[in-house]
Amino acid sequence: MSTLHVLSHSPFADSRLSSCLRLLGHEDAILLCGDATYAVTASTAARQALDAKADSLKLFILEEDAKARNLVLPDWVSRVDYPGFVELSVQYDKVNTWL
Repeated sequence: MSTLHVLSHSPFADSRLSSCLRLLGHEDAILLCGDATYAVTASTAARQALDAKADSLKLFILEEDAKARNLVLPDWVSRVDYPGFVELSVQYDKVNTWL
């Protein structure tokens, strides 16, 4: 069963991202939105954790939030808009929002 994990909180404020990465199944994906998009900031522990899993990680980022924060995205990250977010929500069996 596949799960889309949605994170919106800054990776610098708590351990949601690292907990999510530990629990991630092989069919799962992560969508970063809001302040969670800061996880792709170069030279940070969050980015290093994502880079370490880049070969097997399905990582999506809400493009509007990344643009609002002027972030440079790695090539291996998939950008989605709001309709893409909805599409992902129905593509996966479950959606888990990390509140």
